[in-house]
Order: sequence, then structure tokens, then C-alpha cells
Amino acid sequence: MGRTLVVIPAYNEADTIEEVVRRSQKYADVCVVDDCSNDSTPRILASILGVHVIRHQKNTHIAGAVLDGMRYALAANYDYVVTMDAGLSHNPDELPRFLHAESADLVIGTRMRGAETNKSLYRRALSKTGTVLMNSILVAANRDGPRWITDCTSGYRRYSHRSVEVLTTTPMQCRSFDFLLETLAVMLRAGLSVREVPITYNFTGSSLNSKVVVEALGTWWRLSTGLWK
Repeated sequence: MGRTLVVIPAYNEADTIEEVVRRSQKYADVCVVDDCSNDSTPRILASILGVHVIRHQKNTHIAGAVLDGMRYALAANYDYVVTMDAGLSHNPDELPRFLHAESADLVIGTRMRGAETNKSLYRRALSKTGTVLMNSILVAANRDGPRWITDCTSGYRRYSHRSVEVLTTTPMQCRSFDFLLETLAVMLRAGLSVREVPITYNFTGSSLNSKVVVEALGTWWRLSTGLWK
């Protein structure tokens, strides 16, 4: 297993950021992209030895934070990037599942049925709908036969050096949760390999709202009608 950097986008995560970072540091180097937090997140990060912090002066949302973390990983010559939620939705102690996963350009942490806690029926339905819609594109585009990815909207992921290079040099339009769909489509279009590993998931709250859902539907439509041409 090569050198791995855990990239954690954070916006006002004072309640959980120290625990997430310290637990993650047991397994790999950590980079937190502080996306213009206005709570005590910056002060807490400054007290943690060994963590690299990228501080945004303007909020860039999920896409900007993840891509800046990836650019840092490329500059520092890491072999892999693992992206993780700052709010303890993702379990840092499951990092070894990614570190020891089989070789692939993208390893998705699939939220297994029965392994999710505190997640509402509404959020489960949205995740399932997003996965079905995204797979409708992937199946149609795959010349080698049907391809089905179990969890297209999971943000707990491991990216290879090659896939990070692709994503940081491809113009990305999405800024919110639909960024997860766009990155997946871009990588598969580039012929990169995808695998999945099982994870648990603890739903701890979200900024997902009707506007974000509409944006995601727009992204699906754009990908289905244009990206694969």
C-alpha cells in the first residue's frame, strides 16, 4: 500500500473535527480543508500536531474543498487520497478497509443495508434514487456489458494518484453533493477502475435540501444527455 492522505472537508465542525482527525491519524496522514469556518474549527485544528490544514477565505463547498485537498496530495506525491466526512458520519476506524482494498482507481465505501444508523427514510430514498439514476447512465455507457455500482452517492472513497490527476485537470461544474456523481462519471469515462468495500454509516445531520436535490437531478440530466457523447 502506498502513501495515503486522508482529505477531510470541514465547515463549522468544531464539535467533531478533533476526534475525526486524531482517530484518522492512527492510520494515515491527514489534510483538513477548512472551508471558511466561522466557529472554533480553525483554533481546534491549530492545536493538533501533524495535521495539514488548508484554510479557505471563501466558502467553496464540497467540490472546492475536495479538489484543493487532492491538489495538495499531488504536490506532496501521495499515492492515494481518501475522502471522509468531518461530522463522524464515516467511521475513521474503518480506514484500513480502504488502505488494504484491492487495487483500483476508485474504491467506494458502500453503505450496507443494516449498517446505517439514524438515517431517515427520506435520506435512504434519496440515496437509492441517486444510485439508480446514476447507474442508468453507467449501464448504457459501458461497452463491456452492464455495470452496477451499489452506492454512487457515498463520499467515503479512496482515489488513486491517477484518478486524482484526472479529476484535478477536468473542468468540474458541480459544487454540492452532486459532485460525487460527476466525479464518478468523469472517472468511468476516462476508463478508470472502480471497486467497493462495505462501510457503516452514522447519519449525523446534513445540509441536503430541496435546492441540492434539484441540482443533483440537473447533474444527472446533463450527464445522461451530454457527458458520454
